[in-house]
Amino acid sequence: MSSQPEMTFVDHLHELRKRIMRAVIVLVLTMVVGLILAKPIITYLKGVEPASQINWNVFSPWDSLRIYMNVSFLFAFLVSLPYLLIELWGFTKPALKKHEQSATIGYIPAAVLLGLVGLAFAYFIVFPMAFYFSTTVTDSLDLTETYGISQYFSFMFNILIPITLLFELPIVILFLTKIRILNPFLLKRFRRLAYLIMVVTGALITPPDMISAVVVSLPLILLYELSVWISRRVYRKLEEQDREREKAAEEMDESQ
Repeated sequence: MSSQPEMTFVDHLHELRKRIMRAVIVLVLTMVVGLILAKPIITYLKGVEPASQINWNVFSPWDSLRIYMNVSFLFAFLVSLPYLLIELWGFTKPALKKHEQSATIGYIPAAVLLGLVGLAFAYFIVFPMAFYFSTTVTDSLDLTETYGISQYFSFMFNILIPITLLFELPIVILFLTKIRILNPFLLKRFRRLAYLIMVVTGALITPPDMISAVVVSLPLILLYELSVWISRRVYRKLEEQDREREKAAEEMDESQ
């Protein structure tokens, strides 16, 4: 374990409170920036496909304020995410060995990068497919499209947020393998169930046609396989370290 002195339960609570307070302060400060930038962000999103041809409406006095605040918070969360992850790492650091501390800090840029890739995939590929499919259904039923801004952005966020989180799967698997909660054998054992969850997820957040479901499900399945591969490599390294420690302990016993 780490060479730092062992912390009591009260010390852990005090440390957790300090880190939560710092994280909240950073989130609030970035939220202030988000409140300033929310209007140009919303204006930009309204001006690009598939939203550029929509006549916008509100159906409640709260709709405009709700969207303004949601966009501000989402901006604040994305910008402050690296710092939030650093605080999370700092809280778990005392429970990690010295070499694990240096290894896990590298998870943060990887998590941010995967989140951005997932967000781009969701916004530029999945969301337009879902939107154009719903528009096609509307036209086929001879209905008039009257979009409320709250409903449109809720529809978009309901697609973007789950996919972005799913793209963090390799980092989560890597961390859980590192702390020996998961291993590649367990991941292989539940592979069929994981595939089913990925396919169902892809079907739920895309139009109900085979091509769209495959376009979304396939990257998610590849992410799971990447996670299994990463877990296997990490697990082998952990086994090698265990064997080296056992060998060193045996040699020490023989020398005594």
